Amino acid sequence: MADKNQKMVEAITPIDQDFAQWYTDICLKAELVDYSSVKGFTVLRPYGQAIWENIQKIFDGMIKESGHENVAMPMLIPESLLQKEKDHVEGFAPEVAWVTCGGSEELEEPMCIRPTSETLFCDHFSRVLHSWRQLPLLYNQWCSVVRWEKTTRPFLRTREFWWQEGHTIHETAEEARAETLAILDNYTELCEKYLCMPLVRGPKTESDKFAGAEDTYAIEAMMHDGKALQAGTSHYFGDGFSKAFDVTFTGRDNTLQHPFETSWGISTRLIGGIIMTHGDNEGLVLPPAVAPVQVVIIPVASHKPGVLDKAYELKARLSKFCRVKVDDSDNSPGWKFAEWEMRGVPLRLEIGPKDIEKDQCVLVRRDNREKSFTPLAELESAIPTLLDTVAKGIFDKAAGRMKERTYDCKTIEEINAIPEDKTGFVNAMWCGEEACEDAMREQTGYASQCIPFEQKQLSEVCPVCGKPATHMVMWGKAY
Repeated sequence: MADKNQKMVEAITPIDQDFAQWYTDICLKAELVDYSSVKGFTVLRPYGQAIWENIQKIFDGMIKESGHENVAMPMLIPESLLQKEKDHVEGFAPEVAWVTCGGSEELEEPMCIRPTSETLFCDHFSRVLHSWRQLPLLYNQWCSVVRWEKTTRPFLRTREFWWQEGHTIHETAEEARAETLAILDNYTELCEKYLCMPLVRGPKTESDKFAGAEDTYAIEAMMHDGKALQAGTSHYFGDGFSKAFDVTFTGRDNTLQHPFETSWGISTRLIGGIIMTHGDNEGLVLPPAVAPVQVVIIPVASHKPGVLDKAYELKARLSKFCRVKVDDSDNSPGWKFAEWEMRGVPLRLEIGPKDIEKDQCVLVRRDNREKSFTPLAELESAIPTLLDTVAKGIFDKAAGRMKERTYDCKTIEEINAIPEDKTGFVNAMWCGEEACEDAMREQTGYASQCIPFEQKQLSEVCPVCGKPATHMVMWGKAY
């Protein structure tokens, strides 16, 4: 069994040798996903689906507290409906998948499989909204969408992915703008508190906004290799979509008015972010809040009398306050240790005959493999405390990496001097011109990620053109 254990650990490509292959190895070997027979589409396996369901549960609870309701929209969008908002359709045109036949008959009008659902929601709003008294309408749906990506990678970019998309309409622009930023705060809480991913937040530049939006706000996380991952976006649409789809309501002054709209989304891409933020050479490191199994109990010398009974007794106790599993397979303890490390379980509880005699167990943290001998009578307090400690430990580690690999630069030369193996976030000034944004990407390989809310005046001029700077931009190489 020792050889089997060693072989399984070696099956993961070392993180510093080939980051992309390391990532793929974890996705497959931790049984998060499988490839399907349809190119670019993946199967979410039970373990990956369980992580997504835990993320769903947390975020769904947040938005329901603020009055949002879940709905379900159709999967297909008529071509004529998609064409109503010019900027929106142009933004998605290259990624749209079309349905042209129903059974054996050609459709009178082609239907696209939803790449996003703004048009469907606006069409619905145009029929059900009548009076200002109905506002705001705070809707969200959990679904999958299809975008025909040319290059795919599990979780990060697949042709079908699962997400939530919120769509709200409001009486005033001020209310809609407040909603946009409130959701950004929800996303921040989800990622930093529950997924243990530190973030940079702020609006996107004009050229990087969502198609059809007046303003797009993003949360950006740093992955283990220093690249940025856009973890979520929240968009303020103004009344552009409302006018395009003739969404109106009778206002307080008895005149017809157009409401103001928002849209916002997070997706299964967050699971990819968890892998690339916290994982190591042994596999996944899962944040306790979303781990399908928070504590795995490993019986040591399980063939001896009383060991399995004690393991199941402990499971019954622990299941009252955490997600727990007993591994009673006939594999060796060493193999089991490696298996559950691969799956990222935050805490391992080892119990054997000697532990039972001493009325204790061994608790092992996944993030740093620190062991502690814990009296069985203290587990109800010790385990929640340790889970909180693991969460803080992996957040602090990621925050330390972000701090170490964030560079304040005044010139193009300083940016280009950053070593390739130390890629990270670059704070540099910008004049606001799209030409300089493009030139920065061409000259350094770093693209604009967001305009951070927390601004610093690094210099007075844009490093590209030398003209007066208007903002500090966070630049990076991104997934």
